[in-house]
Amino acid sequence: MDRIHIEKGSVQETLIIPLYGRKLCAEQFPTLYQDEYAARICQSIDYDFSKIEAKKNNAMYQFGGLEGAMREKDMIWEITDYLKDHPKAAVVNLGCGLNMTGRMADNGTCHIYNLDFPDVINSRNEIVPAGEREENIACDLNDFSWMDRIDASNGAVLYAAGVFHYFTMQQIKDMVIAMADRFPGGRLVFDAVGKFGRDVLMKGTLKNMGMRDVSGLFFVNSVSDLDGWSSKVKSVTRKSYMQGYYKLEDPNIKGIHRFLAGLCDSIAKMYIYRMEFQLAK
Repeated sequence: MDRIHIEKGSVQETLIIPLYGRKLCAEQFPTLYQDEYAARICQSIDYDFSKIEAKKNNAMYQFGGLEGAMREKDMIWEITDYLKDHPKAAVVNLGCGLNMTGRMADNGTCHIYNLDFPDVINSRNEIVPAGEREENIACDLNDFSWMDRIDASNGAVLYAAGVFHYFTMQQIKDMVIAMADRFPGGRLVFDAVGKFGRDVLMKGTLKNMGMRDVSGLFFVNSVSDLDGWSSKVKSVTRKSYMQGYYKLEDPNIKGIHRFLAGLCDSIAKMYIYRMEFQLAK
């Protein structure tokens, strides 16, 4: 099979970089993180990885990959936990990019939905076509008609990894209200940073996405910030996504990695949030 060529500066390139970060993380911290898909996909594409490969021994770059990998592990934990009681549920990946989280959490009976903008879904269809019990949906998450395409008759666990940062506070609130109404008994899982994390640590990333004014963008300092959004939200809880689900136990984890993980919790307030939706009465 011919390898798929990825052009520099293309939409596909923006999807490849975090993918390659997960591949390197699996190679560098194998007892902590495994990702067979990342390595396989990277082998299937024609792209010059030399520049990012040159950074692989940089502690800060390693931590960036570790951060993304731990977030994915946390999402898999939450999906797997929900599927224990809802084995045929819809597993809904909000802003999927090229991540394979749904397949990594697949129990053999759930139905996986991957949602993203049309150009991203076009790239995903080319690089990693939908598998069995899997559907790739091109949409704008702010157009809630995508919810009508999800079969949630057996439950639904929806998750967004590294996505909500790019939405306004009002957009996320409106989305949560709609999801709580549309998916009774479902679960929403997402990561968020606090105000300092948004204004300082993520400022450069957001500007690179064309977002000069970050003042209205989504952040969460505490669970109480999400209280009262919808009467159909039964509960809201959170855990640190660097150390809340798994301990950073791998022989290759450095002291600087543990130090930075602590800063993520205490200063940036980087957490995984879980919202449980009320069952229909």
